[in-house]
Amino acid sequence: MKLSYPQVFLFLCAFCAGSATFAADATVKLDTPVGGWRTGAVEGEGENYRQTVNYPASSVNTPAGQANTARISGQIKATPKTNDPGRLIVNGISMPLKIDPAGHFDRPYSFPNGSNSVEVRSPDGQQRHRTQFLHSSGGATPAKLRVLLSWDTDNTDLDLHLITPDGAHIWYGDRVAPNGAALDVDVTTGYGPEIFSMPAPIKGQYLIYVNYFGGGYRSDEDGQQDAVQPLTTAQVTVITEEGTPNEKMETFVVPMRAVGELTLVRGFSYP
Repeated sequence: MKLSYPQVFLFLCAFCAGSATFAADATVKLDTPVGGWRTGAVEGEGENYRQTVNYPASSVNTPAGQANTARISGQIKATPKTNDPGRLIVNGISMPLKIDPAGHFDRPYSFPNGSNSVEVRSPDGQQRHRTQFLHSSGGATPAKLRVLLSWDTDNTDLDLHLITPDGAHIWYGDRVAPNGAALDVDVTTGYGPEIFSMPAPIKGQYLIYVNYFGGGYRSDEDGQQDAVQPLTTAQVTVITEEGTPNEKMETFVVPMRAVGELTLVRGFSYP
């Protein structure tokens, strides 16, 4: 019996998801995403990537009522007593993952069409869970250009700024541009990620900046918080034609040494 094209991919995704689950550590629970084949948000659910910011903003929060097709959530159980982040690896991009004292994590994430993989690791790297799925947006326009910013210190505020060829400036103060470009969240409490996306990129020159907006704080043994200005390392990943055979990915690592520093990370042309 011959299998149809969708049946073949469903079989392959189920096999990959099953293999990933078999290899996963039982102490890491990934509620979403789940392996297999899926198409967009189910009826009654919405996919929303832009948080409402009331300063000082909290860490990355998944909006209320967020579709499970657009979030990464779960729990790392029996985590060591540490303030270190876990690791989130999405389609090969490794980022710090902030977890609460009980080990829970939950962040919005827009997945591209096609095959996707998500792996979560505990702070010590000893526990991990990986899943793979085939995603169809159900008619939504995929982002042909995406830029991700993450950094390696807690309680610090780095900001992603993009200048598009038509002169639009996308940043936390103006996160949606008329040309369709958008920034998902403004992370002020460490690690990120902040994600810029553009469904129909304009041809021309783009500029990526990172601003070290604010230093963090550190709690002493008595619970008192002392202001610090730690060196933090920014990681910027540029993805074009994501989820297609023409996908290209570049990652840049930039040291940010002082609060107030504004660094031009990269200028590039699209296409």
